[in-house]
Amino acid sequence: MTEALATAQGPGTVRSPERYGRILIKISGEALLGSRAYGVEPDVLAFIARQVGEVHRAGVEVAIVVGGGNIFRGLAASAAGMERATGDFMGMLATVMNALALQDALEKGGTATRVMSAIAMNEVAEPYIRRRAMRHMEKGRVVILAAGTGNPYFTTDTAAALRAVEIGAEVLLKATKVDGVYTADPRVHPDAQRHEELTYGQVLADRLGVLDSTAVSLCMENDLPIVVFDMNRPDNIRRAALGEPVGTLIHGGRVRE
Repeated sequence: MTEALATAQGPGTVRSPERYGRILIKISGEALLGSRAYGVEPDVLAFIARQVGEVHRAGVEVAIVVGGGNIFRGLAASAAGMERATGDFMGMLATVMNALALQDALEKGGTATRVMSAIAMNEVAEPYIRRRAMRHMEKGRVVILAAGTGNPYFTTDTAAALRAVEIGAEVLLKATKVDGVYTADPRVHPDAQRHEELTYGQVLADRLGVLDSTAVSLCMENDLPIVVFDMNRPDNIRRAALGEPVGTLIHGGRVRE
């Protein structure tokens, strides 16, 4: 397994320029909106598909977990009075729609894919089976993992962390609309500072909210590094996947002062 973190001379850790061998990319549903208020922006899909295709052609095995917030959010429905489990299942179905849209964009660019769903729907997706997902990647296919964990009360962040651990990914790449983790919300606090590195413990203790605590704890228990980065900047997905210093790195080592 390619090491993505290398020990520096002296205290702290630095990122290695070596590319990862197998990655999992978490893409939120909101990231697919583009300039729209609802649904999927085709130009955004093409933008993501181009970069994922480049990473795939570079020899990196790729899995993707996609959210569904651009179509339906279970938590929002729950806050409006809908039963939480019902809302979460509806949100899982929204992720399948996004997965199919992303599959279409990737295959138009010549990248072989498989959509695998945690909820059985054999007409549109394969059932998620861990060994089958790994085999698809070994055969050169990008695997798009839909329907979260298949269970309510778990976010797609947690689904991404769980699947990354299950398939033996070397890093969890969280593609967002901001260029890393800040000391405060940069949209509200212009003077907020971006962290280059954080430990899992810092993210949990400071309640930074970049991922939910269950996802961070799962990564911490399995020593799975997380990279949080802005997917809207040109080539950031490719750069992050190839191990270049992009966004904020969350890991279990020591953080440079």
